[in-house]
Amino acid sequence: MQSYDAILVAIDIYSDYEPVVQRAVQVAGTSVKVNLLYVVYPQTSIEPYGLFLETDYSDEICQQAKRKLESIANHHNIPHSHTHVVVGAAAEEIHEAAERLKADLIVIGTHGRSGMRLLLGSTANAVLHGVKTDVLAVKV
Repeated sequence: MQSYDAILVAIDIYSDYEPVVQRAVQVAGTSVKVNLLYVVYPQTSIEPYGLFLETDYSDEICQQAKRKLESIANHHNIPHSHTHVVVGAAAEEIHEAAERLKADLIVIGTHGRSGMRLLLGSTANAVLHGVKTDVLAVKV
């Protein structure tokens, strides 16, 4: 089995992320190789004259998410410097984070339903397209 030096774990902090993080740490062999990522979807509101991004609300969500990621990191002995919160489209941000962190494995959770998109979930499915590294899909 290939040894991985940098593992990016993209999780949804509001769902069942624990099996995903546990599997990543297990594959890594040490929590120091693991980076946690949470992608905040941009918050928008509809105004009579257009669509506006509410940055203050996004900042608050990012701060809350960072605290949650740090709590998860503490539980798994992952350094706080390996927790990352970004705003944007999930698949694109996961790809960019993997490149920025020089990750050689992306670990992402999936859910089982039917059909390829439903089996993986739309985010996991989108991550697979255009990815430049190995992807481990963990069923949750």
